Parts: sequence; structure tokens; C-alpha cells
Amino acid sequence: MKANGKPAVAFIGAPGKPFAFFAGCVQTAATKMKKFLEQLQTMFRAPKLTRTRIVLALAVAVTADGLQFILGPAGWALPDQAIDVLAMLLTAWAIGFHLLLLPTFIAELFPVVDMLPTWTACVIAVVALRKRAQNAALPPPPPPQLKDGRE
Repeated sequence: MKANGKPAVAFIGAPGKPFAFFAGCVQTAATKMKKFLEQLQTMFRAPKLTRTRIVLALAVAVTADGLQFILGPAGWALPDQAIDVLAMLLTAWAIGFHLLLLPTFIAELFPVVDMLPTWTACVIAVVALRKRAQNAALPPPPPPQLKDGRE
């Protein structure tokens, strides 16, 4: 303490509010993080599944799995990885990104696993999960009305 009663160390911020500057920084960072998470949520929002999207995703998956099976050991060098990247991108474009796509993509990097129909199984699982989520989000239909107006 100094002789006049004031502290020897000055705090950052307004008098009486020594940590106001830091609180403002934390609040700004929290606001920016919230905006970033909202942008991510809108970017990765799953599109409504239609018959066309499902057929397209399944066609991509079956084609990728078929090509990898046909290439066999010859494709372990580079073609399999190119097929996997293309399958991941096209599937995510068709039915939207889902976390199940990541383990499938990683599993496809192993030499023997890539000969299994992992993309097809993943697409079927994602479509089933998305269908279940879409059906749960729909409101129940209203009860039928009788001719005399009673329910």
C-alpha cells in the first residue's frame, strides 16, 4: 500500500471493477464461439431424405465397395484411397454428413477391411438413423373426426 491508502498495483478495468476488462473478453469469446457453433450446425444440417438422395448414396456406396473388391490387392496403393475420398464426399453430399462416415473412412484405410462392403453398410445405417429421426420429428396426425363432430 502506498501512503495515500491506494494500492500500489493498478488493476486493469474501471475503478471498483478490477476484472471488467477480462470479463468483457470472456463474454466476447463466448459470443463468438456461439456464433461459430451455430454456423457449424447449419453447415452440417442433414438434408431431408428423399428417395433420390437415398438411391444416389446407395449407388455411390455399392460402386465404391464393388470397385475396391474388383481391384483387390492391386488397389491398396492409391486407387482405394481415392475411391474412399470420393465415396465419402459424394455420400456426405447426398445424405448429409454423419459421424458414422468417419469410422468407415478410417476403416477403409486398412488393407483387408476395404474389401468388405463397409460403405454400403454405413449408408444403410445412416439412412435408417435419419429416417427414424425424421419420423420422430413429425407431429402425430390429428385424431379422426366423426361425422357428427365428435372425436
